[in-house]
Amino acid sequence: MASITCNIIPNTRYQIYGQLSPLYHNPKSSFINNIDGRKTVLARYSNVQEPSSTGAVGLAVKQNDSFPGKAEADVVVIGSGIGGLCCAGLLARYQQDVIVLESHDIPGGAAHSFEIKGYKFDSGPSLFSGFQSRGLQANPLAQVLDALGERIPCATYDSWMVYVPEGEFLSRIGPTEFFKDLEKHASPNAVLEWQKLLDAVLPLSAAAMALPPLAIRGDLGVLSTAAVRYTPSLLKSFLQMGPQGALGATKLLRPFSEIVNSLGLKDPFIRNWVDLLSFLLAGVKSNGILSAEMIYMFAEWYKPGCCLEYPLHGSAAVVDALVRGLQKFGGQLSLRSHVDKVVVENGRATGVKLRSGQFIRAKKAVVSNASMWDTLKLLPRDVLPKSYVDGVNATPQCDSFMHLHLGFDSEGIRDDLGIHHIVVNDWNRGVDADQNVVLISVPSVLSPDLAPPGKHVLHAYLPGTEPYELWKGLDRRSAEYKNLKSKRSELGYVAGSGTCTWSRV
Repeated sequence: MASITCNIIPNTRYQIYGQLSPLYHNPKSSFINNIDGRKTVLARYSNVQEPSSTGAVGLAVKQNDSFPGKAEADVVVIGSGIGGLCCAGLLARYQQDVIVLESHDIPGGAAHSFEIKGYKFDSGPSLFSGFQSRGLQANPLAQVLDALGERIPCATYDSWMVYVPEGEFLSRIGPTEFFKDLEKHASPNAVLEWQKLLDAVLPLSAAAMALPPLAIRGDLGVLSTAAVRYTPSLLKSFLQMGPQGALGATKLLRPFSEIVNSLGLKDPFIRNWVDLLSFLLAGVKSNGILSAEMIYMFAEWYKPGCCLEYPLHGSAAVVDALVRGLQKFGGQLSLRSHVDKVVVENGRATGVKLRSGQFIRAKKAVVSNASMWDTLKLLPRDVLPKSYVDGVNATPQCDSFMHLHLGFDSEGIRDDLGIHHIVVNDWNRGVDADQNVVLISVPSVLSPDLAPPGKHVLHAYLPGTEPYELWKGLDRRSAEYKNLKSKRSELGYVAGSGTCTWSRV
C-alpha cells in the first residue's frame, strides 16, 4: 500500500513555498479592564503566532508603524486573529468605537493566508462547518458573521480520506455512512459501540446547542455568560429530554472521556477514533475536551443532511468578511502597529503604547487577542495579583505546529483527489505523539482560484505535536536550521504491505 504522498501526487515536480516552521500554539486570549484581580476575564479563543508573510488582503486597512488619526477609542483590541476580529466587530456593531492593532502586515492570525507567484496558501484552519447555519443554535462564528451582515460563499463536501494502521478509507459524515467503514476496517463490536455512543450523545445535543461553545469558558465568568444567560434554553432542553437525558446533560462541562468511560466503551478502534476526532477539534484527546464541544460536533457531523464547508477563496475569505464587518460599523484596523505594552493607571488598563512610542488611549477597555503568556509580558507586573501571574506561568503550552506548503502540477492527478487527508501512523503512540498524525489539505480541489491554472496547492502540518525544544534558539538563516527542517519534514507512512515516505523535495 503506497504512502499518502504517492497516492496524492505521483510523479510530480514540487514547488516549495512558504515556511516549514515550528510555531507556538497559544490557547488563550485576555480581556483587560480592571486588572486588580476582581474583573479579569479569560476568553476561550485559540491563536497561533506566525511570522509575517509577504501577502496582502484586498481591503482598505492602515499599514503604519504608528497609528494615524485620532489615537483614542472606546476599546483597543490587540491582535487581529479570529477572536480579536470577532470581538472588535461585535463591539463596533453595538456602537462602540474600536481600534484593532496588528503587529504583522496582514490580518487573520492563525487564519491568515499568503500568496506567492499565484499560489494562495492557508496558514491554519481548513476544516470548517456551520457557516450557513443561523439562529440561536448556529455555529458561533456564523452568529458573529450574521450580526455583522456578512456571508461567506462556501463549497460543500461530506468526506475526507483516512490513512490509519487498519487501512485506507473515505470517511463520510452523516448518521449511517461511518457504520460501513467500521464493518470493513474494525469489528462487529466496534459497530455496536459506535451505535451505543451515538444513542447516548445525540439526545444531549439539544442541551449542548442551548449552551453554545461561544459561552463556554474556563473561569468564573461562565456564571454570567452561560449559567445566567442560557438557563431558560437549558431548562427547556432538559424538559424535552426527560429525566435521564437531563441527568446526562449535567456532564456537558466535564471531559468527554467520562461519557465514553461511563458507557463502558472498550473497542480499541472506537476509543482511538474518538481521540482523533477530539484532537482534530481541539488539539487534545478526549480526556482534555469538554463534552459540550464534542457533542456539538457530533450533532453537526452525524445528523441527516449534514455537510462540511470550505470557504471559496480560502480562509482569507473568513478574515476578509470579519474585517469588512468591522469597517462597516466604523471600526478601524491598523497593520504593522506593534503593541509594546499595556498602560495601566490607577488599576485600570487605559491604553497601549506602540513600539514607535505612540500612545493610544482606551476609554473603556483593552482586549488582548495575544496569548495569555504574551499578554502577561505586556502588563506591568506590580499591578497583577500574584495568583494570576503564577497561574499563567504554570499553564503548560502545547507543542508546536510544523507546516509545509506546496504548489504542484495537477496533470495526471485523479479527479476525486478530495480536499482532506488524515494520516495516523501508530495508534499505540497516541494521536498527540510527535510526528504521528499528519493533516493534509488540498483546498484548490474545491476552490480552483487558489492556484494557477493546471496547478494545486497543498498545506500539510503536524497539529501541535512538534517539540519546540528542537528548534529553540536556532538561527533561521543557519545551515543547522535548514538541515533540521529537511530532516523533520520527512515522515514515513506505513500501512498494509508497503512503506513509503512523505518528504520535502
